[in-house]
Amino acid sequence: MTRSLDRLVERQIQKALAEGKLRGLEGEGKPLPDRSGEAYTDMATAVAIRIMAEAGALPEEFRIRKLIDAAKQSYRDATDDDAKRVAMALIADLQQRYNMAVEARRRFMGS
Repeated sequence: MTRSLDRLVERQIQKALAEGKLRGLEGEGKPLPDRSGEAYTDMATAVAIRIMAEAGALPEEFRIRKLIDAAKQSYRDATDDDAKRVAMALIADLQQRYNMAVEARRRFMGS
């Protein structure tokens, strides 16, 4: 942003604060959510994913990502070689499914 646009935005925020327009908003007084993962996607995709998440309709890749995290935890918790091999096979399978889901979304979105 340019300096003049920065100042304009800041004035608008201060005006809204003074008029009480920023009171009672959802999440008021709470830290901002961690959206560091959005740094690797374009803004339109990040916004679309956030809207879907708020509506409870996440893409398949997010569900698979949670399964991968759980499988990695199972690998860390495994005490013998057989359990580690099973966990690694599951991680590899899930990683492949994740990559396919990401590619499918990218093709669908045209990016």
